[in-house]
Amino acid sequence: MNEKNKILVDALPQFIEAQSAPEQGRYVFAYTITITNVGAVPAKLLSRHWLITDSNGKIQEVRGDGVIGEQPHIKPGEFFRYTSGAMIETPVGTMQGQYLMHSDDGDDFSATIPKFTLSIPRTLH
Repeated sequence: MNEKNKILVDALPQFIEAQSAPEQGRYVFAYTITITNVGAVPAKLLSRHWLITDSNGKIQEVRGDGVIGEQPHIKPGEFFRYTSGAMIETPVGTMQGQYLMHSDDGDDFSATIPKFTLSIPRTLH
C-alpha cells in the first residue's frame, strides 16, 4: 500500500452482558470501529471481510457490502465511526479482517482491520 492510499482502522470492543447468555454459550459484544483516511486521496469503503474466532477455534466468516448499510466516502484527514456487534460461543475470542476501498483516482486497495480481542470483564469471586 502506498502513502497515497492509506487507511487506519481502530477498534474498541465492549461486552454486552444484558444480551449475553453464558449458560447457553452466547456472548455478545459491541465494537466501535474508527476508519481514518491518513492518505492523500479520498476513498470509499466498498465491502468488508471479517474473521471472528472463538476460543474453541470456531471461525465465523462475514462478508458484505459496506458497513451498517453504508458505503462511507472518507476524505483525507477525516474519519468514519460506527458501532456494530458480534456473538461468539465462548467468553474470549478475536476479530480481524479488511475493508475493500476504492480511491477517487481509481485504485482499489485493502485496509487491514488489526486483530482485536473480545473478552468478558474479569469477575471477582
